[in-house]
Amino acid sequence: MIKKISLAACIGLTAFNAQAVDYFDIDQVRLQDGPFLHAQEKNLEYVLTMEPGRLLAPFLREAGLKPKTNSYGNWENTGLDGHIGGHYLTSLSLAYAATGREDVRNRINYMLDELERAQKANGNGYLGGVPNSDKLWQEIAKGDIRADLFALNGYWVPWYNLHKIFAGLRDAYVYTDSEQAKRMLLDWADWVATLVSDLSDEQIEKMLNTEYGGMNETFADVYAITGEKRYLTLAEQFSHKKILQPLQNKTDALTGLHANTQIPKVIGYERVAQETGDESWHEAADFFWDTVVNERSVAIGGNSAREHFHDKKDFSGMLEEVEGPETCNTYNMLKLTKLLYGRDTSLEYVNYYERALYNHILSSQDPETGGLVYFTPMRPNHYRMYSQPHEGMWCCVGSGIENHFKYGEFIYAHEDDDLYVNLYIPSTLTWAEKGVTLTQTTGFPDTSKTQLTLDSSGEFTLNLRYPKWAVSQHAEVTVNGEPVVVKAMPGEYISLPRQWKKGDKVELSLPMQTHLESLPDGSDYYAVMYGPIVLSAKTSPFDDEVLNYYSDASRMGHIASGERCPIEQAPMLVAKDTDFANQIERISEDELRFKASNVIQPAQYQDLELIPFFRVHQSRYMLYWPYSTPQNVDQLREQKAVAEAQMLELEAITVDKVAPGEQQPESDHFFKGSQSEAGVHLNRHWRHAHDWFSYQLNDQELQAKTLRITYFGGDVGREFAIEFNGETLAEVKLPEGKGANFYTVDYPISKEALRKSENGKHLLKFIAAEGSVAGGIYGVRLLSE
Repeated sequence: MIKKISLAACIGLTAFNAQAVDYFDIDQVRLQDGPFLHAQEKNLEYVLTMEPGRLLAPFLREAGLKPKTNSYGNWENTGLDGHIGGHYLTSLSLAYAATGREDVRNRINYMLDELERAQKANGNGYLGGVPNSDKLWQEIAKGDIRADLFALNGYWVPWYNLHKIFAGLRDAYVYTDSEQAKRMLLDWADWVATLVSDLSDEQIEKMLNTEYGGMNETFADVYAITGEKRYLTLAEQFSHKKILQPLQNKTDALTGLHANTQIPKVIGYERVAQETGDESWHEAADFFWDTVVNERSVAIGGNSAREHFHDKKDFSGMLEEVEGPETCNTYNMLKLTKLLYGRDTSLEYVNYYERALYNHILSSQDPETGGLVYFTPMRPNHYRMYSQPHEGMWCCVGSGIENHFKYGEFIYAHEDDDLYVNLYIPSTLTWAEKGVTLTQTTGFPDTSKTQLTLDSSGEFTLNLRYPKWAVSQHAEVTVNGEPVVVKAMPGEYISLPRQWKKGDKVELSLPMQTHLESLPDGSDYYAVMYGPIVLSAKTSPFDDEVLNYYSDASRMGHIASGERCPIEQAPMLVAKDTDFANQIERISEDELRFKASNVIQPAQYQDLELIPFFRVHQSRYMLYWPYSTPQNVDQLREQKAVAEAQMLELEAITVDKVAPGEQQPESDHFFKGSQSEAGVHLNRHWRHAHDWFSYQLNDQELQAKTLRITYFGGDVGREFAIEFNGETLAEVKLPEGKGANFYTVDYPISKEALRKSENGKHLLKFIAAEGSVAGGIYGVRLLSE
């Protein structure tokens, strides 16, 4: 077994909660044949294909050393240089824990040697790939802090970037017991401590307005490793109080916020709570979890549209957009869930974990190539894009190469003489402290039966999760073929205290049934579920369509930007009421395959086959289905057609677009600015500037003819210029008379301005008149007509 430091043991949860449980280290659980083992193996192939030299290049370059090869492109050479390298170190560390392979350990050692060479060359403990960042850190140390949503003093989320290598060093120590990694980790942490030593709490709080990843979580972990209080103080200082305080007051102020900026903060709040015993921080984290899971998440366990928390009473944007739930969000929600269950064994946490694991995380990997998914659209008849190992370097590639090595971490847990079986995944557990080995064999979810075989003896209580979704009839349990009376109810554990002997077999059969689940806002869109599994259908709405499902290295290649199928033309569920789950017929005993011919319309879709969403790949698909009664179906289609026609027509002539004030769209369009601010008004994001701001627009085929800008009627009298490739497109004074409404203005683009394009790139700039404000700008579209 791999020797390592158990961070869970360092955390000391039981000091503050008598119900706390411990997790098994990943190397104590070995996956057996099934979809999760396949995903782990495919992920290992993908990770070993990636080139360490290219991932290390930004760190060596910034240390003044000559890289051995060029860095990767995409996000790795456009401002977020080095972030994948940090994820990669974590990924390898997890892979070593999950497999024990020496070739993986050798690659970890090589990475650490090269990273330490860069750290020593820096001479002060610093290690990072943030381009030309000396100026940035000098400014920060002096208290010169200019923080925007994703730009800190003009640099793209530098703390978020650096957090990845911070976490990577921690994980190399935790999972491989590398003293080298620990030494580098502490040197790096001390560099941060020195950097911010002269800053006030208020200055640090201002700095945290820019996304900073899980810095507070990792400092809490360093405190758990060292016991040195100064690191816990840093964890508290790096905890954004602007987000924490509403949560402490049980206030949901999340609408409009960039979702994955907030989730790591909350993970940090919970870690600080665990180390300090401050229950208000824990309650804030738990309130956040409850709000996001139960009011802001869709059936697959994911959340957000276009990366932002939308109005929880209106999920229409989730269905209309092609930028659905982001995989990083669910990666982080699972981390938070694991922490919360660790101190309170509520099965509500396990219900969510199971759902998100099967339906989002497992589904986010192409089982053929190992490619990883950024956005999973909920839009009917849309599709996903997959990364390629040397092309896409997005955040969801970084978290993705970690995801598929972590499957063993939550299957089992233990507390004293209690062993908990939370997930039904083929695996072998070695409980070294008890001298117990347990093998779980199951075809779940294709079959509801699970068998647990003891390969050694021991006295303990085996607690089998009786899932909340298993409500159609009683679960059945046998021990060595003898039936056991099940007194537990769904949502509880079935407890089996016993002096177990080698060869004992426990069999569990769980009742599973088909049911419907509406969107959280109660609108007439439904996901079809079988137990915890979301069922989906592959579709082909366009004749002879050939789609490319694999992203190139372009900045926005992770977005499935192909043609959108009109929603009114998508398959619908049509029945007199929503009590028709019994008409969804299972057509295979060996695997989950269903048909719903009696309730799917129109007729050409009646033979669609419903299968688990995690098996739907390289295809358009249905996941949320519009529902109607037979009497209203034609009227509903007409209503949807009217609502969609204008939007689809606009999309057809849109060459490029920017959502001002939204993090990723702005970074993808290389936002720059001076004295610029952003925010949310009436649930719409905006940006303005007292000086100027700019975007780089894409027009590879040089189709652009018109610039369309969205304004708000309340910004009366603001004066500014709009420049396009250095040519003045318009001198603007926002007029009166528009009321509290949004409106658009179209500006024709001159041929002279278009001719100044560089390789299909246009520079759009908004410049405030003296004493005035440029904007607010609520939308930017480049149109071909």
